[in-house]
Amino acid sequence: MMENQKYNWRFLLITSFVTAMGGYLFGFDFAVITGGLPFLRDQFGLDAFWEGITTGSLALGCIVGCVIAGRVADQYGRKPGLFAAASIFFISSICMGIATSLSWFITSRFLAGIGVGMASMLSPMFIAEIAPAEVRGRLVAINQLTIVLGQVITHYQNYLLRNNGPESWRWMFGLGTIPSLLFLIGVLILPESPRFLLRMGKEKEARKVLGRVGNHAFIESTVLAIQNTMNNEVRTNLRGLFAKAMLPVMAIGIGLAVFQQFCGINVVFNYTTNIFKSIGANSSEQLLQAVWISLANLVFTLIAMALVDKWGRRPMMMGGYGVLSLLYIIIGYLLFSKNGNALPLFIFLAIGTFAISLGPLTWVLISEIFPNNIRGKAISVAVIFL
Repeated sequence: MMENQKYNWRFLLITSFVTAMGGYLFGFDFAVITGGLPFLRDQFGLDAFWEGITTGSLALGCIVGCVIAGRVADQYGRKPGLFAAASIFFISSICMGIATSLSWFITSRFLAGIGVGMASMLSPMFIAEIAPAEVRGRLVAINQLTIVLGQVITHYQNYLLRNNGPESWRWMFGLGTIPSLLFLIGVLILPESPRFLLRMGKEKEARKVLGRVGNHAFIESTVLAIQNTMNNEVRTNLRGLFAKAMLPVMAIGIGLAVFQQFCGINVVFNYTTNIFKSIGANSSEQLLQAVWISLANLVFTLIAMALVDKWGRRPMMMGGYGVLSLLYIIIGYLLFSKNGNALPLFIFLAIGTFAISLGPLTWVLISEIFPNNIRGKAISVAVIFL
C-alpha cells in the first residue's frame, strides 16, 4: 500500500513568507510613490511629464531586473538571485532617501526597479518549485498577499508622515531599508530550489530539501516527477522560447502578464492622490483614500487565497476580466461627471475584483505553466512583458 504524502506546514509557510518578502518590497515601491509624489512635485518642480518619468522609472528598472533574474536563476540558482534582489532593494532605499537632485532620485528608483523585477520573477518561481502541487496555488498567492501588505502598510506610513514637513518623502522612501534588510537576512536561511538542484545533478541535496517539505512518499514522487520532466525535455536558448513547439505556451504566459497590466489597475494604485484630487479631495483625504483602497485589496486577496485551489484558475480569471470591464465603464462615467460621492465605492469594487482574480492568479499561472527546462527564461520574458 502506497504511503500517503504528508507535509511540514511550518517549514512551507515560513519559507513561502520569507521568499514573498520580495513581494512586500514590490508593494512598497509601487505604493510609496503615491504618498511621495505630491512632495516630490513641490521639491523638484515636477510637471506632468516628469511625474510620469519619476513614477515609471521603477517599471523601466523592472525590465532590466527580469533579464538579470532569468540568467541568474538558470545559471546560479534561485537563492543567489533572491539575495541579489534583496541587496539592491536595501541600497536603493538608502539612495532614494538621501537624494539631492531629481536625476539622483530617478536613478535610485530605477535601481529599485531592478530589485523589483528580479523579485517579481524569482519569488513566485521559488515558491512554486518548493510547494506540493495541491496547495501550490495558495502558497504562490502568498506572494500577492505580501505585495498587498506592502501597499497597505506603506500607504498608512505615508498617511502618518504627511505632516512632517516638505521633505517627508525622504522618510517615506528611506523606510524601505527596514523590510529590505529583513528580506536580506531571511534569504540567508532559505534552501535552494529542489528543481534547480536536480537539474544541476545534485540529487542528494535536492532530497534533503524535499525532506524538510514532506515525508518519504512526497520525496520519492516529487523527485520522480521532476526527473521525468527533465528527461522528456530539451534545453533551449532564448530564441528557442519562440520556436513553433514553445510558442503556444509562451503566448499564453505573455498574454496573461500583459493583460494584468492593461486592465488599468496601476493607474489607480500609482495615481490615487491625483484621482481624488481631481474631484476636490484635500491632501489628507487623498492619502486616506489610498489606505482604504489598499485595505480592500488586502481583504479580497485573502479571499482569493482561500478559493484559488477550489474554484480553479480559469473561472476566477474570466470572471475578473468581465466584472472589471463593467466597473471601469462606471468609474470613467463618474470621473467625467465629477461625481465624487459614488467614486470610492466603485474604485474599491474594482480593486477587490482585481485582488480576487488577475492580481494573484497571474503570478500563479506564469509560475506553473512553463516546462522546467525553460521556466527561468520563460518567466523572465513574461514578467518583462508585464
